[in-house]
Amino acid sequence: MHFELIKTADKTRARAGLLTTDHGQIETPIFMPVGTVGSVKGVMQRDLKEEVGAQIILGNTYHLYLRPGTDILEQAGGLHRFIHWDRPMLTDSGGFQVFSLTGIRKLKEEGCYFQSHIDGSRHFFSPERVMDIERSIGADIIMALDECPPGTSDYAYAKKSLGLTHRWLDRCIQRFRETEPKYGHQQSLFPIVQGCTYKDLRQQSAEYIASKGADGNAIGGLAVGEPTDVMYEMIEVVNEILPQDRPRYLMGVGTPANLLEGIERGVDMFDCVMPTRNGRNAMLFTSEGIMNLRNKKWENDFTPIDPNGTASVDTFYTRAYLHHLFKAQELLALEIASIHNLAFYLWLVGEARRHILDGTFSAWKSVMMRRVTNRL
Repeated sequence: MHFELIKTADKTRARAGLLTTDHGQIETPIFMPVGTVGSVKGVMQRDLKEEVGAQIILGNTYHLYLRPGTDILEQAGGLHRFIHWDRPMLTDSGGFQVFSLTGIRKLKEEGCYFQSHIDGSRHFFSPERVMDIERSIGADIIMALDECPPGTSDYAYAKKSLGLTHRWLDRCIQRFRETEPKYGHQQSLFPIVQGCTYKDLRQQSAEYIASKGADGNAIGGLAVGEPTDVMYEMIEVVNEILPQDRPRYLMGVGTPANLLEGIERGVDMFDCVMPTRNGRNAMLFTSEGIMNLRNKKWENDFTPIDPNGTASVDTFYTRAYLHHLFKAQELLALEIASIHNLAFYLWLVGEARRHILDGTFSAWKSVMMRRVTNRL
């Protein structure tokens, strides 16, 4: 994998770059649709390419390990072939999912013992096991196993957790170096910065992660309940330390406003379930603001969903029609809304990139912040 930093915006840390993998190039900043179990909910792979413009999507190690399992994925030739996706892909290590299983998991130095949320069966994730699973899945970018402590953790627990994350990282790196890709393309391992909302722990973690010389680095453990201004402060603290010539991935974030603020602070890659999850609940993000399509005000609004949108659904269907579909509980509503929201997110980061390259990012961002937070 290769990352080229093309330009940094004046007076901010916003960056435009080009990330090259064996499955193609990714223009950064980028948003990555979440395909947890090998499927972006409600959106066909064809539409992810043609309508949404997705350059890279995510899968999740925890969910794919449980179902369909690594045996099936290896027989299929990896996740790319299994889901018929020929562009880049990233897999989360599953750490966040495992550690969210409060009451049905046990954390130890050797790894994490947990029960499946599907059938209660018992399983074990160690750093080595997760690396093996991610080799079997075959994503271009794979994540190290970390502990994601609650955002409300006290300092003592956060420090203890960070030590475990760093020790696990060393084991992940060792296992990664001992193994080879299985499907003829290279894989890159990204470490994850943790440290809750404690500045000194975030600095320690960023320094430790930066010392590993990985192809890219991730920022985890944010957008988990802390105030947004604290999240932005932690991003700034971390990005002062992480290397300039490697991509930075902010995990699980967030709203359109979060993306713009993250980009301004030097983040290159984002993912979040919000565009599809909120879309399935009739919340649409548009170039003029946020709409709840269940509201009666859209009942006789025959204008396009988003006249400035980039997906064909934006101008082909009206707000009144989509309102009707949601009221009638038609599945087509979920598909249209999901495609629209994902296309909007990709449009937003694409516009951010264009304005970084043009030298007009700050002025554009100021205008867009008002628009994307406006309730229509």
